[in-house]
Amino acid sequence: MCGLAGYARLDGQDLGPEFDGLLNNFAELLHHRGPDERELLRSGPVGLAFTRLSLVNPQDGTQPLISDDGNLVLIANGEVYNHKELAAGLPSDVRLKTGSDCEVLLYLYRQHGLDFLRDVRGMFAIILWDRARGQLVLARDRFGIKPLYYHRTDQRIVLSSEIKGLFADPATPRRFAWARALSVPTVAAAPRFSAEQMCTWFEGVESVPAASVLRVDLRDGKTVEHRYWELPTAADESTSAEGFIERYGDLLESSIRDCATADSELGLFLSGGIDSSIVLALARKQVEELHTFTALSGGTRANGDAEHSSWLADQWGIPNHQVLFEPGLTPTPEQWLRLVWLTESPMVGPEVYYKHELHRFARQVRPELRGMLLGAASDEFNGGYSEGMGDDWAGFLSGLRGMNRTTRLDGMPGLRYWWGEGEAFLSDNVLNSQGAEQDTDLYASYVLSEYRKVQQYNVWHEDRTAAGSGVEARVPFLDHRIVELTSSIPEHLRPRLLWDKRILREAVGSRVPRRIAERPKVPFFYGNGTHHAYGMLVRLMNSNGRELVERALAAPGASTYLDADSIRQGLNNFGEGTSDSPSVELLMRIVNMGLLAEMATSAPRLESMDTGTVRTELRVHSDLLAETQKIFEAGRNYDLTAVPVSAKGLLLLSDASGDWYLANDGQIEFVLEPESPIVRVLQRIDGTSTLATVLREADVKLKAVEEELDALVDQRLVLFVA
Repeated sequence: MCGLAGYARLDGQDLGPEFDGLLNNFAELLHHRGPDERELLRSGPVGLAFTRLSLVNPQDGTQPLISDDGNLVLIANGEVYNHKELAAGLPSDVRLKTGSDCEVLLYLYRQHGLDFLRDVRGMFAIILWDRARGQLVLARDRFGIKPLYYHRTDQRIVLSSEIKGLFADPATPRRFAWARALSVPTVAAAPRFSAEQMCTWFEGVESVPAASVLRVDLRDGKTVEHRYWELPTAADESTSAEGFIERYGDLLESSIRDCATADSELGLFLSGGIDSSIVLALARKQVEELHTFTALSGGTRANGDAEHSSWLADQWGIPNHQVLFEPGLTPTPEQWLRLVWLTESPMVGPEVYYKHELHRFARQVRPELRGMLLGAASDEFNGGYSEGMGDDWAGFLSGLRGMNRTTRLDGMPGLRYWWGEGEAFLSDNVLNSQGAEQDTDLYASYVLSEYRKVQQYNVWHEDRTAAGSGVEARVPFLDHRIVELTSSIPEHLRPRLLWDKRILREAVGSRVPRRIAERPKVPFFYGNGTHHAYGMLVRLMNSNGRELVERALAAPGASTYLDADSIRQGLNNFGEGTSDSPSVELLMRIVNMGLLAEMATSAPRLESMDTGTVRTELRVHSDLLAETQKIFEAGRNYDLTAVPVSAKGLLLLSDASGDWYLANDGQIEFVLEPESPIVRVLQRIDGTSTLATVLREADVKLKAVEEELDALVDQRLVLFVA
């Protein structure tokens, strides 16, 4: 991983020495991305800044890289995994001068022009200066794993791996793009297909598109965009299900082998889910000393992820660091501000926070660690979300039809009423008759939407949370060969291969233990235990007199788009922070928008912002659940002046024999003993009486019902409001 930045005039005139300060400022702002080395170059109309993190050939991989004739100058961030085979195919008179895996790109460009990345396998962002033609060439990998942003005027173009680098130039506007940000479906978790263009969140800031090459003529500013890769649309009808499975397994092994190749220490984020477990199973034989890192929180303990990670590492004798996120943990407002500014995105939530802290911990205990293997971005292209959207493949497709309808209705607001409140009074054919674009292959449209979402959220935050600690994130599941394969599965084989990730499970069935291959899909922190993570967000927003909320509401542009009273009331409704409502995360994203709008005006330095204390680990000896019981299951300190409220849909029922049942939304949740004191307590919860009043009227001591009350609160069946 490296930091790239550049400045180029668009009138062909040379840069003078007065630009040296700007180039040095670029390098300072991107130091966290490349703490091992820094190089600056100013020549003609172009200035480049490069900061390096050394993973491959640390002694002989310095940049900028210059072609043998001096006409081509390149700085690159990332890895070219197949550089050796690409080098073998170069003309016989080419002699590579360094051990850099990116040097081959110079000669591929000289040989193939804008199509030079067609056969490159890896993750990369590139700035190439073609001196002879007076052109700047910018490019990114197929999934946009490595970032590259730019802002241009008629006089110049400025480039950077991170948006904060662009702000070093005074000509770059520092305004948050409120209207654009609020319309991004991913932000609102809207059930619709993702927008075509990735949002950079700031006005005037553009991102070099993934899978594309931009050529900018420095004499007149004329720009050409060349797309060198697309998601496949043609189905492979000639391959059997078994053939797809076999090919998938071979490609995954190859990709993990590529990602696990480095001359520096690598680690692995072991979430406990199927994807990171498979990466560990296949990478452990290649990496000599592979340390794994797991988030141990109330949520990952409840959903079994932390326990599975501990078991898995123990089976193979691999170090597993269970990084503790104890109950009640809340970052300070200043620490949250730094995280939001580091990521440059309003999408910062529990997942981003956990990963950022895992990287920090990893670098503290393993100072030589430079790369981290991830199991990310498997669900999006392997059918990972299918089971959560329906009972079978037909149900999944029905869910996709609903998403597609909602997306199409965005352009036909007059018809939206007819599908209100979940009722469908009209056929989807009415949309076709109104001229709305029709998707003939819903699954293909869904995959394209996921491809865009991966760029907007997944690889964006994986890059920033790793880069903040001087670590490179490596993502084996984003090998384009794997995604091409799954995208080409014909319609009649999709239920067989893409329901509940069957292609992945069966491809590794003979390579990993069955417990791994058949591990149920468990979200990173959603599901059982969500309230632990959301409670952290509520406490954060309430902390220090609601500092973050009030700063967000006072930010430039906020008063135009935000209803301050509704936001404050929304936070009031979350009470003490035990809500598992997705609205908690949505409110946090709105607050993050305001914080970005505020910080853009001042562009603070990361090194001047508080990072907080690095998390500690809990050393597990044999039984994680038992050893963490005191930490995560300690009795609550109940506020007797708080008002207990029954969850909506909660019913206390009894039968003729005198047994009592607690039902929620028609499902029996608890069977209660007839004489249990908790029954008397539940009978007296009216939503207005304090806990002290309820206990007094029930003639019950708190200690007598504390265990049952804890269980009810954990299951979100009883809530407390101040």
